[in-house]
Amino acid sequence: MMINEIKNDAKERMGKSIESLIVAFNKIRTGRAHPSLLDGIRVSYYGSETPLSQMANISVEDGRTLAVRVWERQIVPDVEKAILKSDLGLNPSTAGEVIRIPLPPLTEETRKGYIRQARQDAENARIAIRNIRRDALADIKELEKEKEISEDDERRSQDDVQKLTDQFVAEVDKNLSAKEEDLMAI
Repeated sequence: MMINEIKNDAKERMGKSIESLIVAFNKIRTGRAHPSLLDGIRVSYYGSETPLSQMANISVEDGRTLAVRVWERQIVPDVEKAILKSDLGLNPSTAGEVIRIPLPPLTEETRKGYIRQARQDAENARIAIRNIRRDALADIKELEKEKEISEDDERRSQDDVQKLTDQFVAEVDKNLSAKEEDLMAI
């Protein structure tokens, strides 16, 4: 049935909005060390940009320090350069093939900036979800107009799409408050 295709498509696309939000949130540094902080870092390796996680082990040494163990010693300087160049404001220090990255504590100012960024990312996710809802509702309306479904089916489907929307927006809000809590933790 076409209605189910519309709903499943909407659900899948809303799910992707949540995934994108989580990726965006992982790029926002909190005061705690977490390997996902380095997810966005790519290192030039034999002419191609390779994710750091594919050339090193990234672990948490303590609450404020990440340790990056590079698998090939000769690329350590390239990895160090990539970390310095990232917009994370980190200063790695290297000993052999281990790069230690101390995370500076967040200032009140930085924290507020990150919270603003997180809220903006969340708002963008909500907008994306509402746009998906709008598309789905338009498709359902079209089916009713073409007399492929009844008015009752249309109404029921619109309710389902709204429930889906509410569910995903609630998930955005849940992720946002978790991120804000992380950012406020000293």
